[in-house]
Amino acid sequence: MTTGTYTNPVLNADWSDPDVVRVGDDFYLTASSFGRAPGLPLLHSRDLVNWTLVGHAVDYLEPAEEFAAPRHDCGVWAPSLRHHDDRFWIFWGDPDLGIFQVNAPEIRGPWTRPHLVKAGKGLIDPCPLWDDESGEAYLVHAWAKSRSGVKNRLTGHRMHPDGTELLDEGKLIVDGDRIPGWFTLEGPKLYRHDGWFWILAPAGGVETGWQGAFRSREFFGPYEERIVLEQKDTDVNGPHQGGWVRTPSGEDWFLHFQQRGAYGRVVHLQPMSWGADGWPVLGDDGAPVAVHRTPDLPPQPPAAPATDDDFPGGRFGRQWSWTANPPPLSNSLERGDPHAGWATQHSGDGLKLACVRSADAHDLRKLPNVLTQRLPGTPCAVEVELRLDSDEPGARAGLAVLGDAFGWIGLQRGTDGAVHVVHRFAEAVADRERDAEHARLAPEGRVRLRIEIGAGARCRFFNDIGDGARPSGPVFAATPWRWVGALLGLFALAPAGTGHAGAATFSHFRIDPL
Repeated sequence: MTTGTYTNPVLNADWSDPDVVRVGDDFYLTASSFGRAPGLPLLHSRDLVNWTLVGHAVDYLEPAEEFAAPRHDCGVWAPSLRHHDDRFWIFWGDPDLGIFQVNAPEIRGPWTRPHLVKAGKGLIDPCPLWDDESGEAYLVHAWAKSRSGVKNRLTGHRMHPDGTELLDEGKLIVDGDRIPGWFTLEGPKLYRHDGWFWILAPAGGVETGWQGAFRSREFFGPYEERIVLEQKDTDVNGPHQGGWVRTPSGEDWFLHFQQRGAYGRVVHLQPMSWGADGWPVLGDDGAPVAVHRTPDLPPQPPAAPATDDDFPGGRFGRQWSWTANPPPLSNSLERGDPHAGWATQHSGDGLKLACVRSADAHDLRKLPNVLTQRLPGTPCAVEVELRLDSDEPGARAGLAVLGDAFGWIGLQRGTDGAVHVVHRFAEAVADRERDAEHARLAPEGRVRLRIEIGAGARCRFFNDIGDGARPSGPVFAATPWRWVGALLGLFALAPAGTGHAGAATFSHFRIDPL
């Protein structure tokens, strides 16, 4: 019996639109990954509080040509994770292409390639249900108005039991426009409990919304609704969209997100129970909890998804993703080494990135070869050592805070042959970057870079060429994209041209609390 307490959020970074499932004594979680590759992160826990990242379900986004260049707010939206017929299943909606599915015998794979279950624009947030009582399979999904002209409604389908296709054109099963005060109904998760079909679905928008519950004796309705979690007098804005899970001892818990600006969507754990009237009660009588008794599960050592990396053998850890499909799949449908072309494996430590030639070297937002991880949700210092191994004038490499606006600090080879420390930024409306401070000579082509990220995701940049850390430029306030939190990024670039442009080596990447 666990007797301690936990503090929310349990995942304090951008693990957007979480869904969770239990298999035996293990809990697994996935989240939106949008246009980054690999996608569909897979997390594991034994106590619902301490989580580690164990892999990804998608190596490359498909169709490959659609994601050869960054599409930061597109791609993998709001996945649902289920376990059925001794397999793990993940369904998600690509708002521009339709509903996809992958499955695997084990959480670490091998995962099937993405299969298009239903083509169409605006089909988002799908969730399947295999009904053990009837043997039927169903799927519910929401709509993105930006692609379909429709929102605030949920559509239900019968599904082939093998999960490969839908068996009808779908029926409107919940119309949010008919519920007074409800708007932007989306993110449904479908369950069977106590003789009812249950849909747990948020509404009200990511920053201000609430969590709803719907129930019906028949899958196609009619459904009655209730708000089961909302901000009330807490400081947790928009608490909603997530998944329900039951422990082996019969406790119920709900994992959901909170939108936190540049930090993205952090994940909270709420206690859940069933009221005398049969409806779920989330949190503290419908309000999010900040601190609570831990689940009745065996105690586990503290754990969190990895951030630090020494890049052994030139390989990067699971916490990293590219901003688009890496080669060779951006030009071919044959699977290959996901490092090939951009990162070179070798016998020592350190990440060796090729200085990829690009006409868009002046704008990190347009580049597929930026290696990123999530911005931590608490004040921290990010450090990495960098060596520029390129004689190409204009070749550059650095450490970035990347969002709709971005800032970076690093090294660049000048036309005079010297290597300089440079610090640049671009505001959200700018089409190219500007200097944040005058360049500084780096005589040995090496530098230690540091970004201190304080309250409000305000970033201070530092560089050390051997004479101590020096501040550089003004404070930069990190910004998200529309749906994605700000990212930390490593990159190596060169101007457009021909031939190999050299490389950059990053080592000793660390994130420490401030």
